[in-house]
Amino acid sequence: MRDFLYRFFQGRYGAYGTDKLTKFMLAIAVILLVLSFATPLGFLYYLAFVLLFYCYFRMFSKNIPARYKENEAFVKVIDRMVNFFRGIGCNFSQRKKYHIYKCPNCKQKIRIPRGKGKIVVKCPKCQNEFIRHS
Repeated sequence: MRDFLYRFFQGRYGAYGTDKLTKFMLAIAVILLVLSFATPLGFLYYLAFVLLFYCYFRMFSKNIPARYKENEAFVKVIDRMVNFFRGIGCNFSQRKKYHIYKCPNCKQKIRIPRGKGKIVVKCPKCQNEFIRHS
């Protein structure tokens, strides 16, 4: 049996394990299945079934470059979203100690310490000078 599975998965995308896209779709399918049983929304069951079918299609596919590109596109989008929310969290944590201004000329973000009064700020990118309260 072990040899049969080994031979069956040779040259298929599932032989390399599951990627992030497949894991994400499996998690969404399980959530949709639970919701379909807990609520009267029957279409969620069929949507979960379609996601599971597509996961198996990806695992049994022999078109490895296409599945790899799909996963790379998914990872790129997810990383962009994670970095966006990470940046928002970083800005909120720094607002206690710093004012964050944008240069009126080049829109570069500049961090100025709080409590220094009225100061002249020099943009490190375009060397533009402007006055701000800190």
